[in-house]
Amino acid sequence: MHGRVLVIAGSDSGGGAGIQADIKTITAFGAYAATAVTALTAQNTLGVHAVHLVPSELVDRQISVVLDDIGADVVKTGMLGDAATIEVICDTLMRHAEGVPMVVDPVMVATTGARLLAPDALAALKRRLLPLAGMITPNLPEAELLAEMAISDVAGMHRAARAMLALGVPAVLLKGGHLPGEQVVDLLATADGVEEFVASRIASRHTHGTGCTLASAVAACLAQGVGLRDAVIRARAYVRAAIAAAPGLGAGHGPLNHAVGVGSGG
Repeated sequence: MHGRVLVIAGSDSGGGAGIQADIKTITAFGAYAATAVTALTAQNTLGVHAVHLVPSELVDRQISVVLDDIGADVVKTGMLGDAATIEVICDTLMRHAEGVPMVVDPVMVATTGARLLAPDALAALKRRLLPLAGMITPNLPEAELLAEMAISDVAGMHRAARAMLALGVPAVLLKGGHLPGEQVVDLLATADGVEEFVASRIASRHTHGTGCTLASAVAACLAQGVGLRDAVIRARAYVRAAIAAAPGLGAGHGPLNHAVGVGSGG
């Protein structure tokens, strides 16, 4: 295995998103995944039925012992739960992972609509976590909260991406899947400009965990020394293939097939 990714995120008992999706994705790319679990969820394709946050001191301990021994080439964050957890994570990373690139998936709402970030945690995320991030990967509802603006079209996505860059984040991968239409537009925004990635929409209800999967795929590529743009291209191709090959499990928003292209990096 080449490339180490430390994932700091919540667990999804249904296996389609969260830590489970992260581990599967990173492994599919031939990288190594270590984890710090921030929350336990009772979850299936129909929704999030219960959430139990892991005590922040245990989150701190998980991160510390992994970094002190195994280390990480990239840190990837997902569901963080509340403001106290975000504060502890940032303090711990500043002590143990200074200079390690970080991909932040600002998980706030599940595919099913369940809120996964406490309302008071948004301020902590913007104030503490985003300045440490090398890249953020918001979907449109998350981008609306971060950029403090409504997004109704691709032009709005461009405005929001620039607003998020202004928060001090070097790179924004803004996912446009929530906009209607037969094509999906994602934006990669950096100080050098904004690039659109356009693809036909895959008609499927099996899209649970796509955000976690995309961010972890990018993180795995970056950990292996792939450039940012190429990492995004590879990650998007992997997610599309995983949706197309979804196993069709569950009665709601089903999981992807994370085993697609195993050993080939998608």
